[in-house]
Amino acid sequence: MDASDEIPSLRTAVMRLARRLRQERDDQLTPSQLAVLGDLVQNGPTTPGDLAAMEHVRPPTMSRIVAGLEEGGWVSRTPHPQDGRQCLIDLTPQATAWIGTYRQARDVWLQQRMAELTEAERATVWAAVPLLDRIAGPGEPSRP
Repeated sequence: MDASDEIPSLRTAVMRLARRLRQERDDQLTPSQLAVLGDLVQNGPTTPGDLAAMEHVRPPTMSRIVAGLEEGGWVSRTPHPQDGRQCLIDLTPQATAWIGTYRQARDVWLQQRMAELTEAERATVWAAVPLLDRIAGPGEPSRP
């Protein structure tokens, strides 16, 4: 079997794992809203334009996502310190607390599943993490 024959298996396995991890969360937020919260966790207060660029969406789409998060009390807006025409979007304390419990639930599930593997299998998974990270790293998505 050559690599091109194995690609569908890799894609399917990654998709199944991502789907299973999503099942470990509650559905308070849409995937787009969760992605924005994740961007804010990683990058701190950010402009809506920068969030749109990070998520590869148009600014009007990001405005709707941020408005929904703001309405739900997940994010707040503050004036930009250098550019009065812009604002910064940041997590609220409610969002920060929720993200901790949200991640913990998924981590517990994944830890339980990893415990079911042999030591050698766990070592293989850990060795694959940086490689999967590289594969998933920056790059333009291909569109058919």
